[in-house]
Amino acid sequence: MAGVLAADPTLADFGKDPLWITIVKAVMLFLFLGLGVVFGVWFERKLISRMQNRYGPNRAGKFGLLQSVADAIKMGLKEDLFPRTVDKMLYLLAPVIMVVPAFLAFSIVPFAPMVNLFGVQTPLQLVDLPVAVLFMLAMGAVSVYGVVLAGWSSRSPYALLGGLRSAAQVVSYEIAMGLSFVAIFLFAGTLSTSEIVKAQEQTWFAVLLIPSFVVYVICMFGEAARIPFDLPEGEGELVGGFQTEYSSSLKFALIMMGEYLHTFTATGIAVTLFLGGWRAPWPVSVWDGANVGWMPVLWFLVKFVLTFGFIIWVRASLPRVRYDQLMSLGWKVLIPVSLAWIMLVAAVRNVVVNREDRVLGIGLGVAVVIAALAIWMRFDTVNQRRKEAAKARVEAEFAELSEEPTAGGFPVPPLDLPHYHGVTRHDTARSGKVEVARKS
Repeated sequence: MAGVLAADPTLADFGKDPLWITIVKAVMLFLFLGLGVVFGVWFERKLISRMQNRYGPNRAGKFGLLQSVADAIKMGLKEDLFPRTVDKMLYLLAPVIMVVPAFLAFSIVPFAPMVNLFGVQTPLQLVDLPVAVLFMLAMGAVSVYGVVLAGWSSRSPYALLGGLRSAAQVVSYEIAMGLSFVAIFLFAGTLSTSEIVKAQEQTWFAVLLIPSFVVYVICMFGEAARIPFDLPEGEGELVGGFQTEYSSSLKFALIMMGEYLHTFTATGIAVTLFLGGWRAPWPVSVWDGANVGWMPVLWFLVKFVLTFGFIIWVRASLPRVRYDQLMSLGWKVLIPVSLAWIMLVAAVRNVVVNREDRVLGIGLGVAVVIAALAIWMRFDTVNQRRKEAAKARVEAEFAELSEEPTAGGFPVPPLDLPHYHGVTRHDTARSGKVEVARKS
């Protein structure tokens, strides 16, 4: 996966662009995300439809490409309704809070190394910081305020429950996601996204740090609230979740846009931190011009589309989990595994010097994590209690057919009871039935 290091940008290359170049890059980023949402919806509907043996959008434009454009225009022109009990200021502000942090988080994603943009040599990245990854995590945490405010300002129990679910979910999975990045920081020695891409010159971190990559992929679904972790919008129990009181208007369109932008941000971060960023994959990387100029934009987009396609594939394949399963996975599995993996990586990083020994140490670390998971499953008290409860239910069912007065170890009340709340119970235990008849 090695490539030519013609002009890898560093932190020193940022902050030197003319103002108009910065504006041009900001407009390019806005167009990429805006058009990406429109055609990302089309791509998701088309891919899921083909997986379900359907055609999907095929009427508006060639291959249905204008279907999402028509939907966006329709929502923008619909009447904007306000429920009478909502807090209007927060009700309007919530969708904006969901969208703006997603745009800001994507500003640290590098699309290519140094390029010639209108005669100016500049990195194809809007901004980079010494703590760029922390900035991304902060923007993801701020965006949850939009969901919480949308639920709270709607003054609806279903919307409020959806907002509370989202807050608890993001807090849980933000911790595990942040821990999955620590191993990358130890190997790259920096929190700058451009320098993390540079550190993957020889080997992608998705290969070198497999447990961190797996934890991040799971957290990616939880952070972006995508199936199987889209509990804030559980239609089965919450009608529509935090967006129940938002009519199909421009506000609703902003909410949908914010959700897609968070998915795009999670995808871009996965490509940047784990999949080599804009670097060409092997064996294309042996070509001298693969990582020079504008060509890396193609590799970034290919990785981006494939990762986004994987997210859609998971949505079409897996059902929504229960909320207790979601929280148990985050707190009882992902966080402990991440902490154990971090300690192991830190020890390997400090002790091992040769690359071959380092890979061997990482393999040993994977074995240790698998062994730890096996031990955890063996002593999992939750599963033990679940099995005991199932056994107790079976015993109780058999006890109901028994003639013993204390079947199952619990005292049984007299069968010939007097009138109780207008109900008389007749003793038919010998026939294995209990008949309840209303007092005449």
